[in-house]
Amino acid sequence: MALDEKREKSASFTPMMIEEDAALRNGSRGLSGQWADAVGVRPRTTERHITVHKRLVLGFAISILALLVVTMIAVLLSVRFEECSTAAAADSPARASGNGSLPGAARLNHDAGEPPGRQEEAPGEEEEWQRRRQPPPWTQLRLPRHLRPLHYNLMLSAFMENFTFCGEVNVQIECLNASRYIVLHAHRVHIEAVQVAEDKLSGAVRVSSFFLYPQNQVFVVVLNRSLEAQRSYNLKIIYSALIENELLGFFRSSYVLHGERRFLGVTQFSPTHARKAFPCFDEPIYKATFKISIKHQATYLSLSNMPVETSVFEEDGWVTDHFSQTPLMSTYYLAWAVCNFTYRETTTKNGVVVRLYARPDAIRRGSGDYALNITRRLIEFYEDYFKVPYSLPKLDLLAVPKHPYAAMENWGLSVFVEQRILLDPSISSISYLLDVTMVIVHELCHQWFGDLVTPVWWEDVWLKEGFAHYFEFVGTDYLYPGWNMEKQRFLTDVLHEVMLLDGLASSHPVSQEVQRATDIDRVFDWIAYKKGAALIRMLANFMGHSVFQMGLQDYLTIHKYGNAARNDLWNTLSEALKKVGKFVNIQEVMDQWTLQMGYPVITIMRNETADNIVVISQEHFIYDIDAKTRDPDLGNNSYLWQIPLTIAVGNTSHISSEAIIWVSNKSEHHRIAALDETSWLLGNINQTGYFRVNYDIRNWRLLIDQLMRNHEVISVSNRAGLIDDAFNLARAGYLPQNIPLEIIRYLSEEKDFLPWHAASRALYPLDKLLDRTENYNIFNEYILKQVAAMYLKLGWPTNNLNRSLVQAAYQHEELRREVIMLACSFGNKHCHQQAATLISDWISSNRNRIPLNVRDVVYCTGVSLMDEDVWEFIWMKFHSTTAVSEKKILLEALTCSDDRNLLNRLLNLSLNSEVVLDQDAIDVIIHVARNPHGRDLAWKFFREKWKILNARYGEALFMNSKLISGVTEFLNTEEELNELKNFIKSYKEGAASSFSRAVETVEANVRWQMLYKEELFQWLRKSLIH
Repeated sequence: MALDEKREKSASFTPMMIEEDAALRNGSRGLSGQWADAVGVRPRTTERHITVHKRLVLGFAISILALLVVTMIAVLLSVRFEECSTAAAADSPARASGNGSLPGAARLNHDAGEPPGRQEEAPGEEEEWQRRRQPPPWTQLRLPRHLRPLHYNLMLSAFMENFTFCGEVNVQIECLNASRYIVLHAHRVHIEAVQVAEDKLSGAVRVSSFFLYPQNQVFVVVLNRSLEAQRSYNLKIIYSALIENELLGFFRSSYVLHGERRFLGVTQFSPTHARKAFPCFDEPIYKATFKISIKHQATYLSLSNMPVETSVFEEDGWVTDHFSQTPLMSTYYLAWAVCNFTYRETTTKNGVVVRLYARPDAIRRGSGDYALNITRRLIEFYEDYFKVPYSLPKLDLLAVPKHPYAAMENWGLSVFVEQRILLDPSISSISYLLDVTMVIVHELCHQWFGDLVTPVWWEDVWLKEGFAHYFEFVGTDYLYPGWNMEKQRFLTDVLHEVMLLDGLASSHPVSQEVQRATDIDRVFDWIAYKKGAALIRMLANFMGHSVFQMGLQDYLTIHKYGNAARNDLWNTLSEALKKVGKFVNIQEVMDQWTLQMGYPVITIMRNETADNIVVISQEHFIYDIDAKTRDPDLGNNSYLWQIPLTIAVGNTSHISSEAIIWVSNKSEHHRIAALDETSWLLGNINQTGYFRVNYDIRNWRLLIDQLMRNHEVISVSNRAGLIDDAFNLARAGYLPQNIPLEIIRYLSEEKDFLPWHAASRALYPLDKLLDRTENYNIFNEYILKQVAAMYLKLGWPTNNLNRSLVQAAYQHEELRREVIMLACSFGNKHCHQQAATLISDWISSNRNRIPLNVRDVVYCTGVSLMDEDVWEFIWMKFHSTTAVSEKKILLEALTCSDDRNLLNRLLNLSLNSEVVLDQDAIDVIIHVARNPHGRDLAWKFFREKWKILNARYGEALFMNSKLISGVTEFLNTEEELNELKNFIKSYKEGAASSFSRAVETVEANVRWQMLYKEELFQWLRKSLIH
């Protein structure tokens, strides 16, 4: 799943309205209070009373007539899927008391306090367990282990006209230990009937009662007798539910075509939301096969993980699609969709059919062609790299307008939000093409890491997400060899980014204990994705890439169609090393990196009394050094890593080949050959290791001097690494504040993109710390001075790139874009004039001639500099464009305004789902928060709308944490810190770990202002004078 939300209810689906709607659909609206009174009271008949009674009778007759009409409508709906009721009636299963059996009309009262079924039995069952002095099995945080599913036969009927569905699930279960309880997951579904049978000869096992236990989102079936161990049984459940207007489970989305709004239904089950679509054993360890049938109106088509085996058409305009049986798989990557999309297809050399489904207009324009073509190539790449064939006969890519994540790797039916898969070559930039490419590479890797081999439990989610994130860069290198993604872009986009997060005292290990469902959401963060990827990259480099590849092939072959834990991976990789005569206990090394939080900073100091001797020490890097004194766990000496430190010696014209030193103690002495007074040391060659490197000041000075004299002696990757390490070491107080600013003085001669990108990313948080200070112009002037020469040298792109030139132009065009962005952001006058001229030309001619690769920079700069008419023009273009790539940058440009009224207007519009898609509203709020003119507005808006935001996004992975971080990360005053702490006290529910990180970040910002701001400004003043 390509990262990081509770219920969203639109105005037409408030809880009260939902209950009324349910009653209408079921033909069972009760009499109102006044009618009940009239029927119940029989006073003496007088003339006045007779008149009243006539009115009552007339009203009653009208009510009965209306009730009959509604009932007839409901009956007409009910016949759409007779399997949901008639099959149940025929077999006489236990039925939920007091509930009608209308198929297709979901039980719309989803209040957790009112689970359907025979809930009255639950208290008695709990009393029995209390007498046993044992907790009931349904109160445990994990499903009890006495049953396991073997096969699901799931029949669904989707009613898109009223957004409900009903289903019948038959689960073949194996009893491992005798029990009279069946406990499985179900959440927000209306259970109508339950039946348990051993086999056709033995007949039914009588159901005593059944009930939902909402605290753990489980459904409990209580039997009259125990199921016997080593026997198989069939569990049949008839149920119904809503196709929700939200982002999880089986939910609905929509789009407009030719002025008509069209709807579709699609699933998002990871990590724990399959239970909202059907009762199931919703844990990754419970792999089973699935046979799915979906009944829908013939104007729609249905998709699932496997191809359609047969379709049965009915005379009333309905069709049932029966899909082939799946291999063994977990519930979280099961999927289906009901839509009226069209598609294009291609086939791999091994016969895998690849289709891309999207809105008909997007397919007609060819917006999916790029994704379709690289998917075919990537399947062939992975099959060759892993030496394991793709396991299914087809792979569908589904582009949907609304989705909580960039994409989801459902086996055979991967779902993407439109912005991450549709690409119009005539208006898409290189950076947008790169985003689309890497999301597709990520999801395809999951077809092996995640789908074919699945983590045993969520504590090792990095086993799938870390690998998919790492292979984003490896796979993109396959498609575009000249881009050097794994060796270069990985550093700025993964390594540098996650080390910011992992340097906090509130970080956590990449493998962490998970028990509750709420904990599962917590482990899907950048630590799992990006740190997991960085550790895998470090492992591949010290093992050697060919041995690492061989180990992965063995791992996938051994565990395919099953589950694996981290130790399974470590053991397989250790065996791969043994085959080439190397004996390294991978588990012993990697447990230190995966089971303890954070990372080390290596400090290399010359020994002044002995030639060629250096002292190498390690300690836990943390931005808040004071946290080690406050927290004994952080301050103790138990934080140790086995560190594969690569090291080289250089001078003005030459650098030695690298040597590897394994550092495992707090402090070690090592002899380094060829080290003299004029030579410098460089550690972590090409930044393959997951750690920072610090040096004595003399060595830093030698490195700065080398960069100024001849920077190409040091590799591109290490130049970027030196910039990132220096800025972050200074921010944490390990280095004087001037060192990083002295390093970037060489950039006027830097022709490679990566060091500029590293500098831009490192300067960004520093800029946000300073952008509301009175001396900000001093910092601004210094940065402009460093950028000016390269800006003049590179200039602006003169025309749009031909797509065939993308491969050759990538590095140069991305460098040009980075420099233009810095120049415009920090106020270069020529950059501002150029942006304004391009915007004015667009408005006057209504022809957009702005070069693709800098459109986002130009839009943002124009909105910020020019008047309200430009904002309104961009707003109009946002509404009129149908190209998803263009829509995204237009929306973000609107957040760049200096006009606080416009920013407030945009914030309020962001929560209107008809105007801004749910997944985009978060980006609007965050981008306003990054604007110094809107930071306080976004922070105020966030606090005022928190209940709405938490209800909408609280349950979706990443979204709440992304929002909290984005709104708070650049707050930096004591007043704002106190506001944050007071806000957290007021709203204690949910997102505790995200708020904890937010407090730590803001405290660090405030502390930096107090300790280092003036030191920085003093150095800047002196530097600008000279």
